[in-house]
Amino acid sequence: MPKLSVILPAYNQEKNICSNIREVCFSLEKIHPSYEIILVDDGSRDATFSMAKRVESDKVRVVSYPENHGKGNALKEGFKHSTGDLVCFLDSDLDLHPRQLGTFLSYMREHDADLVIGSKRHPDAVVSYPWHRRFLSSAYSLFNQALFGLEVSDTQVGFKLMKREVLERVLPKLVVKRYAFDLELLVNAKKHGFRIVEAPVVLEYRSLGSYVSPGAIWNIFLDTLGIAYRLHILKYYDD
Repeated sequence: MPKLSVILPAYNQEKNICSNIREVCFSLEKIHPSYEIILVDDGSRDATFSMAKRVESDKVRVVSYPENHGKGNALKEGFKHSTGDLVCFLDSDLDLHPRQLGTFLSYMREHDADLVIGSKRHPDAVVSYPWHRRFLSSAYSLFNQALFGLEVSDTQVGFKLMKREVLERVLPKLVVKRYAFDLELLVNAKKHGFRIVEAPVVLEYRSLGSYVSPGAIWNIFLDTLGIAYRLHILKYYDD
């Protein structure tokens, strides 16, 4: 059984981080017992780091740095500390429950995939979210297809399973630390010929809410244009 590294980025989650880490451990013991968890405290201003350290398990490692740099930065930092043959990115709020990892592992085997990404727009996904979020997701998907030829329906879901060699090849070139990190990851994976497959998710909106601020939409737009500029104009991602 290949070893699995699960990387959990966290920011200001002192209330739930302890129980959430334990829930991930509980799920993985049943699904894929050869695992490690790397919790990355992304410069939290609360007691996230000290609360996470309370989880007593030799399979859990907690790393931290003083300033908040964004989810993408936290994932890159977590990968530096990982040792698994497979790597999973999972949001630590557990809006996406880790029990779904079994589906992702099956999709990876059945489709001979290098990356399996969660999709809210997969026909078998179980998601209830407002119409305006559906509209934004659809519009962003079409925008990405036009700019990058990226034939996936949802780039932003915080649940991804990858073979280690994908990240070893792709991460060193990634620039985005916050809003469009997932997109930059997938654009580069596609560029290098890795096979990407979408899997359905069951999404429980516990902490995410239904509101997306205009500022966040604008920042995602700018990040996306930056990726297109580096890809098509600068040729930055070329070997």
